[in-house]
Amino acid sequence: MKRQDLIKRFLTGTDKTGRFIVSSKITGITYFVEPIDNGKPDKLWGDIDPATNKLTGDYGNKSIGAVKEKNSLITKELGFLNISTFKGSPFGEIDRRDKIYTAQGR
Repeated sequence: MKRQDLIKRFLTGTDKTGRFIVSSKITGITYFVEPIDNGKPDKLWGDIDPATNKLTGDYGNKSIGAVKEKNSLITKELGFLNISTFKGSPFGEIDRRDKIYTAQGR
């Protein structure tokens, strides 16, 4: 997949996926950030229509601001390096990595 196609795909539906891209002003490295949340079940939920007793307004997991790990676009197959997961702020992790790269003289 070409880089421009990957970026377009990565940034599509960011309100639902929570994905974003950050370019460090310190190192010039571009970071692709993708919140992972495997904790929410894939269950349907909504409102029960009293007339039909059927589920309506299926809200499900449409807008959780994260993706499940199995749906991640950040993979070696798509050309990503230094893939890791962590807890906490992505900006704190980017700052930590920038300090490491700077200390290594990169």
